[in-house]
Amino acid sequence: MEFLYDYIIEQALIVVPVLLVIGQVLKNTPKVQDWLVPYILLLFGVIFTIGIMGINIQAIVQGVLVSGAAVFTNQLYKQYSSKEGEQNGQNH
Repeated sequence: MEFLYDYIIEQALIVVPVLLVIGQVLKNTPKVQDWLVPYILLLFGVIFTIGIMGINIQAIVQGVLVSGAAVFTNQLYKQYSSKEGEQNGQNH
């Protein structure tokens, strides 16, 4: 995860776990379709980073990057969980 430090500034990193939590809440909300979740997280990511850094281009770019990091992290977790489930099912 060190590559995150190359692109995402330290102040914006706190937004990643916040977006992961918001994403989980949205996934468990019946009226929100799954395909909308990344777009909503993108909106929140940009808003939060603008709140941290002020309105400027770098804040918008950081918002996009932290949103991408949150979605990517979620996908890695889902893939890992899926693999673990398959392996545990084969062993029994």
